Formats: sequence, structure tokens, C-alpha cells
Amino acid sequence: MSRSTDLFLTALAPAIWGSTYIVTTELLPDGYPLTVAALRALPAGLLLLLMTRNLPPKAWLGRVMLLGALNFTVFWGALFIAAYRLPGGVAATLGAVQPLIVLGLAALLLGTAVTWQSVAAAVMGIVGVGLLILGPDAQLDLIGIGAALAGAISMAFGTVLSRKWQPPVPPLSFAAWQLTAGGLMLVPIALWVEPAFPEPDAKAVVGLVWLGLIGAALTYVLFFRGIAKLGPASVAGLGFLSPLSAVLLGWVILGEALSPQQMLGAAIVVGSVWAAQRAARPKESQLARSKEAAISVRV
Repeated sequence: MSRSTDLFLTALAPAIWGSTYIVTTELLPDGYPLTVAALRALPAGLLLLLMTRNLPPKAWLGRVMLLGALNFTVFWGALFIAAYRLPGGVAATLGAVQPLIVLGLAALLLGTAVTWQSVAAAVMGIVGVGLLILGPDAQLDLIGIGAALAGAISMAFGTVLSRKWQPPVPPLSFAAWQLTAGGLMLVPIALWVEPAFPEPDAKAVVGLVWLGLIGAALTYVLFFRGIAKLGPASVAGLGFLSPLSAVLLGWVILGEALSPQQMLGAAIVVGSVWAAQRAARPKESQLARSKEAAISVRV
């Protein structure tokens, strides 16, 4: 597939993740974030395992558990703590520092070069997210801030290590392993922290099916595929599409108004995603030319 196709498929993941807020608030009972996270991750992981019939080898169990914890258990847990302790705009803006962290970790762990263009695109994305969803009534809470930053760091490590520890299996299997591991670790935490989940009605079933099959199983297959094809820096930059999608869905479905500030923020977010991908192109083109030159020498 072409790079454009790979980018489109990968971008579907954060765009769909943007629906999580509206699905959770409109279809699911309030006050069960960790239980919902477990019900989102574990059934999706088990379903993918059933489809692939490919279990991780013993040598990979430690890495799979760590990746599952970073990408799901710690990330989703911290995300929900931040959501409860901070206004949504503050939590999302703090979480938007993840692409910057990914750039630093990719340079440290993968030897990826950090360019001023990629840093500028990440900073521009943070500014765009702030304008998009940061309201004038935003309040700060130290625990919430710490949780939001911890979630961003956890997901950044998970993104980079998912590339560094790329196993020789399809993305479907890699997603299945991590979702199952992360879900298994979320279950006891949810049982300990939260009350029993009420019997779901029809709306809740629809919400859980969407979050599990589409918002977890499908999107994380696309996400891990994108990491393998495009690299962590390119994929992390696409994460700005998630808050953009959430705001647009609120506008289209719930009839929420869009202020001029939000429209400017949306334009900046789109520009930052474009700039991040442009920053990654020259390096890939140079690598392709180097490979072609090496092949011609061998011939």
C-alpha cells in the first residue's frame, strides 16, 4: 500500500477514539470508567485471539504484559482519573503533549532523528487542541495534572516500545495480545475500586459493542499496523485528530455550538497533522533512495 493509504487507515483510529466521550456519556451508565475500560479491552482482545488463534510465546510474555499495561491499564486508568479531576479541556490539552514525548523517546530508544519541523508540528498541535477545547472556566488540580501527564507518558512509552519490540506476527495478533493483557490487569482494579456494574440496557449494550469491537479491536489493529508501517512519530502526530473528532461529533450529533476560537483551533490541529507528516517525508524519501542505491551497487 502507498504511504497515503497507510496514513488514512491509521488516522481512522484516533478519529474513532474521538467518539468515546459521546458514546460514554450518552449510552453508558455514569461512574464506572475502569469497568467500562475493562469491558472494552478484554472482550476485544479475547475476540481477536479467537480469530487469530495465535498466543504469544513465553519469551514475549513479559513484553506483552508491559505493553498492555502501558497502552491500556495505566493509560486508561490515568485518563479516567484526569477526566474526573480536571475539566475535559485541561485533561485533553495536557494529554496532547504525548507527540512531543514520543519524539524524545523515539530518539532515545530507536535512534530516530528529531527535526525542528516535527517539534514545531507537535507544539502547534498542542496549541490547536488548547484552542479547540480549553474553556475560560478551566481549573487546575495537581492530582489530575499528574494523572494526565502520567497517561501521556505511559502511552508514549507504549507507542515507541510497540515499534522497538515489533514481533514477527500480524498487527491483528499484536493487538490481541496487548488488549487481552491490558484488560486482564484492568479487571481486578475495577472490581476493587468501583461498585458492581448494573445490568446493561439496550443502549449500554450498543455502547459497549461500539467501544469494544470498533473503538478497541478495529482501531488498535490499525494503530499498531500504523506504528509498524509509519513509525511512532508519524502515528503520534495523528493523535490530535481524536479531540478534533470529539468536538465535531458533539457539534453534529448533540448540536453543540462551535465558537470562532474552536474553529481556529480545529484549523491549527489539521495544519499540525499535515506538518507532522510533511516533516517525516524527507527522511523516508532519503531512506528509499539509499536502499535503491544499495541495490544498484549489489547489482
